[in-house]
Amino acid sequence: MLSLGLDLSGAPHAIVTDDRGKVVAEASGADAGDAVYAATSKETPEIGGVASPVDTPDVPVTGIRILARTTPGAAAVAAEAWVGAARGARHAVCLHIGEEVFAGLLLDGKPWAGAHNRAGAAAWLAINPVERQDYRKLGSLAAEVSAKGIARRLSWRIQAGDRSRVLDAAGGSLDAITGQHVFDGARGGDGVAISVVRDTAKYIGMAVATLAAAIDPEVVVVSGTVAAADLMLEAVRQECTRRLPPEAMSAVRVEFSELGVNAIAIGAARLALLASA
Repeated sequence: MLSLGLDLSGAPHAIVTDDRGKVVAEASGADAGDAVYAATSKETPEIGGVASPVDTPDVPVTGIRILARTTPGAAAVAAEAWVGAARGARHAVCLHIGEEVFAGLLLDGKPWAGAHNRAGAAAWLAINPVERQDYRKLGSLAAEVSAKGIARRLSWRIQAGDRSRVLDAAGGSLDAITGQHVFDGARGGDGVAISVVRDTAKYIGMAVATLAAAIDPEVVVVSGTVAAADLMLEAVRQECTRRLPPEAMSAVRVEFSELGVNAIAIGAARLALLASA
């Protein structure tokens, strides 16, 4: 059976997957309707799932039974447990870091939403005792490690007098610097960018250690655009080792996702398949 997965956590992204998790069609669009139409024009699924931060999104889907409406975090961890870095795990956490920061929890094989559907609000993990205005607005973790947070920290370094080639790559505009610029700069040996990436890995490692200590999962998977930056996995693991006792660290795996931009949509499709069983 084919299943549609629609990710509305950012720009709409739709995939169609078979019952083994193989993506047979995918598309992104300016709105949800464009993404769904482009994906389903190649393959025709019978059922579908939608992952959205909005409780009841208005999704223009016709001819498909929408069997799962879920949060992006729940979809992300469902995907990782199905065909990703947490494959086969019964207890797992997926920490998604990109334009937004959130987490999904899998407990005893089922996504856990919490008492008020707020489980996985990882953006608000407290990782610094400093009280900053952006912490209160965005959440401590998100302010530091989201794509904009990473870019903002490098911009602050330049404003404080550090010299970085990243500014040239962004056309000389501090406001134009992106997280990707920072990662590219670090790969190219830019000292300021390397420092910012190291700090980012430290914050992520602290968050992963906190989630591991609180949930006791078999695996914590980091997904999103940060996972595509092949610079931080070992540094994140090292930070976790510093924060957790040896017996806890030896019992949990820390991985970066390899599902890329399809992760959340795959999870939505998976939850629809489970609902149809």
